Amino acid sequence: MKSIYCISMASLVLHGCTSFSPAVGPSARAELQATRGNAVTGHVRFSTLGQRVRVEGEVRGLQAGQVHGFHIHEKGDCSSGDGLSTGGHFNPQGHSHGAHGQGQHHAGDLPSLIADAQGMARFSYESSSISVGQAANDVIGRGLIVHRDPDDFKTQPTGNAGPRLACAVITRD
Repeated sequence: MKSIYCISMASLVLHGCTSFSPAVGPSARAELQATRGNAVTGHVRFSTLGQRVRVEGEVRGLQAGQVHGFHIHEKGDCSSGDGLSTGGHFNPQGHSHGAHGQGQHHAGDLPSLIADAQGMARFSYESSSISVGQAANDVIGRGLIVHRDPDDFKTQPTGNAGPRLACAVITRD
């Protein structure tokens, strides 16, 4: 009888803990397709967790062991074949370009991708610079770009990240 009581109490405690987790809100996704002459593809998910957005995914076909710029761009338009139809970085507050999570930066300035020895980058982090489906910093309908070069986090307004290797339109789930 004592063991049944302990199991019931453990179940109650676990259930109680899950009720205090942040509310999950709207989510979105992006399916990266290679731009003309490139082979980079991947998928990214944006999930609302209270006041933050979890950004997670994987990108394949990158230069092994290299760092690549990664940004949300103004327009959800990948029709040009080179990714230039997405326009500049998503920047609703008019801030200077910079590093994500370090002082002022564009809402679209995301942490760089770091490719492993097989040319794959897996990532998961949270951002308070963007939102999904609400406010001026909503990413739905925006472009998502993987760049060839590392972002230097200082050259204005792009970070000198080079050509666009993959493009996606961020869509609501």
